[in-house]
Amino acid sequence: MPAIITLLTDFGSRDSYVAEVKGVIASQANPALLIDITHEVPPGDVHAAQYIFARVWPRFPQGTVHVVVVDPGVGTARRAIAAEAAGHFFVAPDNGLLTSLPAEARFVELPVPPGASPTFHARDLFALAAAQIVNGTALTHLGHSITDPVRTPLPVARKDGASWVGEVVYVDRFGTLISNIPGAGVGPAARVRVGDRDVGLVRRTFGEVPSGQLVAFVGSGGMVEVAVRGGSAAEALGIGVRGEVRMDGPTRSS
Repeated sequence: MPAIITLLTDFGSRDSYVAEVKGVIASQANPALLIDITHEVPPGDVHAAQYIFARVWPRFPQGTVHVVVVDPGVGTARRAIAAEAAGHFFVAPDNGLLTSLPAEARFVELPVPPGASPTFHARDLFALAAAQIVNGTALTHLGHSITDPVRTPLPVARKDGASWVGEVVYVDRFGTLISNIPGAGVGPAARVRVGDRDVGLVRRTFGEVPSGQLVAFVGSGGMVEVAVRGGSAAEALGIGVRGEVRMDGPTRSS
């Protein structure tokens, strides 16, 4: 079975950038299966990429190499890094993208190859590093060890008596508001508010409300989400990332 390399960027699909990265990997690496996580991260949105990547990478088998590039600091003094954790390998700019890796992860700083474009490290640095890993190069041979990678944890919801107070951490393409309130805390009579709007009781799925109605539920990522059946909660509520979400009522942990 060929190695697996995943790709997550903010490059979109209009330009040649993703193809150039894939071309370098295909030219340099042993046969590998290239899987696109997404290339539609909002440009430069490190936190959105961090959220998506944290959900996805543990789903892949051990030995997978993950290339994660949302890099508004490309060409500056920010470091390029590679890491190993839980049997997976990672290459990324050192800007918080790999925050979800466990504490015992090992990191190295990657040197910038001579002649690399200062504006396209995804092609000229990270793709090459991923190929080297697939070809069997040990992490310690790629760069020198570091112990201080940038970690920028996403905000965590807090308890307020019998309630949770959190915020929207991501808005998906359907306009669903994904909060940082853990679904494990949802009790049988829990109600959700977004800003000053009462969404109602937490349901099992959005199919339990009529079309066009707001609905709160525990999403596939394990967090409380707010959607509009057949529409966009972000548009209906005029709220996006960092908007307040509150879940009131008895919870399982109270």
